[in-house]
Amino acid sequence: MDERQLRILRELGELGSVTAVAEALLVTPSAISQQLRLLQRPIPVPLTERRGRRLVLTDAGQALARAAIEVETALARARHSVGEFLDHEEGEVSVAAFHSAGTTFFPLLLRALTGPGSPVVRLGDEDVAQEDFPRLTRAYDLVLAHRLDHAPPWPDTVTAATLLREPLDVAMPAGHPLAAKRRVTPRDVADQPWITVHDGFPVLATIEAIAAAAGRRLRLAHRINDFTVVAEAVAAGGGLALMPRWTMRPHPDLVLRPLSGVQARRHIDVLHRPERTARAAVRTVVTELRRAAHTVRGGETA
Repeated sequence: MDERQLRILRELGELGSVTAVAEALLVTPSAISQQLRLLQRPIPVPLTERRGRRLVLTDAGQALARAAIEVETALARARHSVGEFLDHEEGEVSVAAFHSAGTTFFPLLLRALTGPGSPVVRLGDEDVAQEDFPRLTRAYDLVLAHRLDHAPPWPDTVTAATLLREPLDVAMPAGHPLAAKRRVTPRDVADQPWITVHDGFPVLATIEAIAAAAGRRLRLAHRINDFTVVAEAVAAGGGLALMPRWTMRPHPDLVLRPLSGVQARRHIDVLHRPERTARAAVRTVVTELRRAAHTVRGGETA
């Protein structure tokens, strides 16, 4: 039995005929009769009986109709509770981010969502390979993920919106000979040692593109995922590195130079399962992430 069948039984008890129930529910009498047959099938005693040309409820049918009122009332309360939950802006919203995005977006979110009536954000850092970001949407309402400009789109199982299209610049010590240039090319940097990420992480594809454009393999001296650690290693003379332009705090001993001849840009996207944004609290956090992204860009075009 389901809610619709129970409602038909209740209406039959009140209206007294299949035709009247069909008119009230805006369906055909045959559809009403079919639902009554489906309702009757698992029940061992008759729910209805004929009295002349009318179909009326038996004692068992009347008992079930009374229970149907309780069921409908409980379902109405449940829908109201769900509606309040979905419309409530003060609920908890879980947000995951890879390290550099967390460093940038988490403080802005925490400062923006401090007033009364604001959602409570629960933050988590997740440093995973690109292909693993969609899986995180099982555990988190929102996931900040990154992929390169030319990378395949995220799977259809998640909804994605781009917050930033962030350039990746070449980081070098302030006293490095290439620091005198306004821009550098793949040939300029091909003979330098490099600090880059582990396999499976988006930045590595840009390193490979630099090598292809220069016509030679780059020397990968160190493998470090955390950009804050990378910055210290570059400053200490460990090699050059690709560094995000907006989501890394400036380092006093480093300079960043744009790269010519190679498309070096990453998307920072917010991923979520489609049903998560039914909640007002989640939509509020997405809005704040967009505002934070505008702040991070500082007026530059995304």
